[in-house]
Amino acid sequence: MNLAISLDTATLVTGVSKRTLWRRLDDGQITRQENDSRGRAMLTLADLVPMLCISVDPEDYELLADADAGNADAQNDLAQLFLDANRPDIALHWMQLAVDQEHADAIHNLAMLYIKGVGLERDKTKGLMWLAKAASLGHSIAKQQIATLHLRETP
Repeated sequence: MNLAISLDTATLVTGVSKRTLWRRLDDGQITRQENDSRGRAMLTLADLVPMLCISVDPEDYELLADADAGNADAQNDLAQLFLDANRPDIALHWMQLAVDQEHADAIHNLAMLYIKGVGLERDKTKGLMWLAKAASLGHSIAKQQIATLHLRETP
């Protein structure tokens, strides 16, 4: 079976409007697959690759499809891929989806983005809140960072 992503995801990762994607479907430039279990219109990923807003290696196509399907690990990894490509706007979308599923790595990454002010307004308070959340979920680096902060504050 060909890998597919939803129309909404295609819009996000290509920067092409839904209307334009529908027009390209009608013109036969893009093929549609069966709707997924959530009733979302699914488009063949291979047809969309030339339109992606970043360069994606073929081994990452499945990552994109898995992230679109709701896999938190894939969403977090895809967020990192978009961060590495200097697209924090799209990275934050995927990161937030993973955060909503309480993915500890995504929560830690979001904390770091707030602390550094990457892709959003710098907010150390929110960053520390998310760092504490990641630590509470067992994220080892977040635990160590919280412990280091605590030691610095101890007289």
